[in-house]
Amino acid sequence: MFTIVDRGTDNRYVIPAKSADESTVRLLLANLEKEPLTIYTDGFRAYDPLNEDDAFDREYVVHGDGEHADEDVHVNTCESHGSLLRPWLSPHRGVSKDKLTQYLRAFQLRRKLLRKPGREALKHAIKATL
Repeated sequence: MFTIVDRGTDNRYVIPAKSADESTVRLLLANLEKEPLTIYTDGFRAYDPLNEDDAFDREYVVHGDGEHADEDVHVNTCESHGSLLRPWLSPHRGVSKDKLTQYLRAFQLRRKLLRKPGREALKHAIKATL
């Protein structure tokens, strides 16, 4: 599972993935059109080939080396979002991989609604369900 946060809009996306390799990472990033694109990651090896790619500027922290943030270089929002997802999914133990995307969409909608005031949240919920 990957978490992507757009720092410009604060939109957050949790995306299930069958594998965590370079091709999956490139597929996820292919939908992002802003250039130049700066990607902030942890030290996960699947991101290493992005260092050689001119389409991306990759900055990263290596948690294994004791790094957690270096000014703007951090993945705290992604990790925070993931830490909220785990307990939210736990009552739904045994979620089928085929249905995981639907659960993730419900989670993302819930998180968006929590950050909006009353009427705006209601409008957003209605729009999302129609």
